[in-house]
Amino acid sequence: MQDLFTAPPEAPLAERMRPQSLDDVLGQQHLIGEGKPLRVALEGGVPHSMLLWGSPGIGKTTLARIIARGFDAQFLPISAVFSGVKEIREAVMKAELAWQQGRRTILFVDEVHRFNKSQQDAFLPHVENGLITFIGATTENPSFEVNSALLSRAQVYTLKPLSADDLAKLADKVFRLPENQGVKLAAEARTLLVQAADGDARRLLNLLEQLLQAAKTSGLNDIGAEFAAQSLGTQLRRFDKGGDQFYNQISALHKSMRGSHPNAALYWFCRMLDGGADPHYLARRIVRFAWEDIGLADPRALTIANDAAQTYERLGSPEGELALAQAVLYLAAAAKSNAGYSAYNQMRAFVRETGSTEVPVHLCNAPTKLMKELGYGRDYRYAHNEPHAYAAGETYMPEGLDEPDFYRPVPRGLESKIAEKLAWLKSLDEAAEEGA
Repeated sequence: MQDLFTAPPEAPLAERMRPQSLDDVLGQQHLIGEGKPLRVALEGGVPHSMLLWGSPGIGKTTLARIIARGFDAQFLPISAVFSGVKEIREAVMKAELAWQQGRRTILFVDEVHRFNKSQQDAFLPHVENGLITFIGATTENPSFEVNSALLSRAQVYTLKPLSADDLAKLADKVFRLPENQGVKLAAEARTLLVQAADGDARRLLNLLEQLLQAAKTSGLNDIGAEFAAQSLGTQLRRFDKGGDQFYNQISALHKSMRGSHPNAALYWFCRMLDGGADPHYLARRIVRFAWEDIGLADPRALTIANDAAQTYERLGSPEGELALAQAVLYLAAAAKSNAGYSAYNQMRAFVRETGSTEVPVHLCNAPTKLMKELGYGRDYRYAHNEPHAYAAGETYMPEGLDEPDFYRPVPRGLESKIAEKLAWLKSLDEAAEEGA
């Protein structure tokens, strides 16, 4: 039990280092620099509702607190993870009381994307009548996760991960605190910390707090890279396995392969592995890419992609990842064609539009006497018995439907040869029609 002689526990380092003004904030100069929107809003004295969108640990809550302080407004923070309509109503009651006292209220909702539509709609009347200024923080794309009514009433500001220089400055600032006087951090150790933090200031401060405690326990005043690595262990990069950043990175991988840049494609592949992406998912995307963006321009690519996926199934990590990496390199360097993919999509649409037309009688099988009497298979021309094994002038579409020209091979890879053959067969059809 705590008594008068027990000191309260010290706040975490990340809380103690929280900036108190815009001038203390590292990074985000595109929002808080001179003449930039958030600084202009504070200097103008007129608050507005906003959504702060960005990765964890880059200052969304800090900026909301600074904005509230700058407007001398009541700051009411709630978390969408733990709160609901009840907490929103309580916040509105506090805002009404503050309004009667002539004071504004800023309602800050962390992880606002976790609220459902009805919970988000609960803000709207009070935002519209000016009772509250709403500030939401989200790590997910607001276009998908915030309903349109709320989105139309709030300005969206995108925050960027902190640069390595910003994080290095923050680390140096920690070692200038009075309690850390005399403790030195080697440049190599600082680099390790910055890399492990991966743009996240809160993560850097938590790692530093852990490292400083380890050094104190070990009686060290000089913290080197080896001690830092041993104390912190393996630190994975920031990676959202189901959110916006995940899909941005898989998009970058796909587009780098499509753009025929093997090294860029390998970079994004390794970035995703480094961040904890499931190699099974990456294998599926690699196989899909082979069929969608290469197709018949290089059938070897299809085999290599499938073989790499099977190799990963057999070997697992990390050995199987090498097979996937080499598939990425091959696919990026291979000839590209989406002719098959485009033809498939167009033909699906064509089938939907034309409906269930009858199969021409000459294309039907006739396994029974009755079917033969009905004319099934009559006048069918067996291609192997024709010159060049091609029944020139024959039709294979339902009556009244012209054969569409959706598959158009590209002049790259094997498809250039396919294009030549199709053009030659077309000339045979034209000659047959002229001789008919």
